[in-house]
Amino acid sequence: MSDPLPPRVRFCPAPSGWLHVGSVRAALYNFLHARHHGGSFLFRIEDTDAARATEDSMRSMIEALAWVGLDWDEGPLVAPDGTLGERGAHGPYRQSQRAELYAEVTRRLEALGATYPDLRTAEELEAWRASHRSGAGQGPPVVKASRFEHDADELARLQAEGRPASLRLRTPESGSVAVDDLVRGEVRWDWDQISDPVIRRSDGSATYPLANSADDVAQGVSIICRGEDLLSVTPRQVLLHGLLVGPDPDDGSIALIDAALAAVGLPPRDPDWQAPEAFAHLPMVVGDDRKKLSKRHGSVSIQEFRRQGFLPETLRNYLALLGWAPGDGRERLDDDELIASFDLAGVGRSAAAFDVDKLTAFNGERIRELPVDELAARLVPYLDGTEGDEVLVTDPPSPEQWALLRGLVPLVQERMQRLDEVQRYAPAFLRDEVELDPASVAKVLPKAGSVEAIEAAAELLAEVEWTVPAIEQALRGLSAQLGIGFGKVAQPVRVAVTGSSVSPPLFESIELLGRERSLARLAAALPVARQARVDAE
Repeated sequence: MSDPLPPRVRFCPAPSGWLHVGSVRAALYNFLHARHHGGSFLFRIEDTDAARATEDSMRSMIEALAWVGLDWDEGPLVAPDGTLGERGAHGPYRQSQRAELYAEVTRRLEALGATYPDLRTAEELEAWRASHRSGAGQGPPVVKASRFEHDADELARLQAEGRPASLRLRTPESGSVAVDDLVRGEVRWDWDQISDPVIRRSDGSATYPLANSADDVAQGVSIICRGEDLLSVTPRQVLLHGLLVGPDPDDGSIALIDAALAAVGLPPRDPDWQAPEAFAHLPMVVGDDRKKLSKRHGSVSIQEFRRQGFLPETLRNYLALLGWAPGDGRERLDDDELIASFDLAGVGRSAAAFDVDKLTAFNGERIRELPVDELAARLVPYLDGTEGDEVLVTDPPSPEQWALLRGLVPLVQERMQRLDEVQRYAPAFLRDEVELDPASVAKVLPKAGSVEAIEAAAELLAEVEWTVPAIEQALRGLSAQLGIGFGKVAQPVRVAVTGSSVSPPLFESIELLGRERSLARLAAALPVARQARVDAE
């Protein structure tokens, strides 16, 4: 018996403009499963809904998945010059570019007698459903209630009216179908409870069940790992998988899907590929109130987490734990540890609660562990206008900007839980002039001793050796010289040089700013302090 083929798994979102954390958790599980078993991870864009799918949304989705760090083996790409491309031997990986395949598959399914036309309008279909519901219990129907097939006379009449027809897949009237679900075990459905799905709309476009099934078989997907919301479509897809790898109606010596691929000039399948062998339907990701995760719980899109300054490695680690855990109970795992430990069979069946506070704490821990140069480099997008409104540095930073940014990192690293928080601190160091925070001015500068502290600090700092110990010794000496507590010295000086009563460590901040800027800011703050005292009297 030959060894089983390495798994081929896929992530195939519709490009709606942003990636939900639940979708990325599914992508991550597919990625980890493929890497754990030496298989392939495919990224496919299901953009058949022209009303929702735009190039911009697809580009955003591709860039977001790349930023998360889920490097796919096959799928679409954004090239360095901004153009869209792809890699892999079994593309295209955008369904909008595979319409000819779906049309050819549909034609061959019709030839098999596996489909039938439906010419009802939406209103007529609802009326038909209502009549069947109201007639329940009046004896068994000739065919199952979910069969939408017209009788011959009705079909002829509607066709004579020139109505466009959708096409439905004919599902079995009795028996059952079961799948091996790696999360839920065996799942079984009775066919008499399964309705006949539309596989081609009246405008000729393929629906999700057909396009998704045709691509999974054509691209050799062996395990379908996705959200539990798609569990209900599984029996229809299993039926389609069997038809697609079954004999072609025109040439019974080859599979239907292979004949269709050849007819439209798409790459052939590997001869060892079969229909998908297993499924894994993942539990929902919910909010901490156990309700469906939505924007009322805060950020739910990966793009937003990126803008807020979450590290991609934090997201990978945290999302992996939403429904799965390593056997030893660890919570902090790097990528190699995740790949080595992950097993789809270990995913639980219960909904997983997304806790933003825990994610944020995770992120802070990782930020504090980053080397200074690496953290400084990661902060650049939050200062060059890419992820923030104000441009404080260039990309790449100038040598002077880099020195200031690298010097700032040790002052703020312990305070940060997200990268975007650098925007609170950086302006005071990267702008030539500081903007005094009105609330800090009102809180600090009217107090007794503030004017005197600023005046005396300016005199001392003009002469002191420019090191942190010397600056600290000089400013602490002002407390005794002025006969006031050190806090009444430090706070007005802090407001003057950083613009705020809350800042990184004072002595280190002054040393980083340099003598010239520190003295200029003390001088500029002095009349503000005097006026604040007058206003308070």
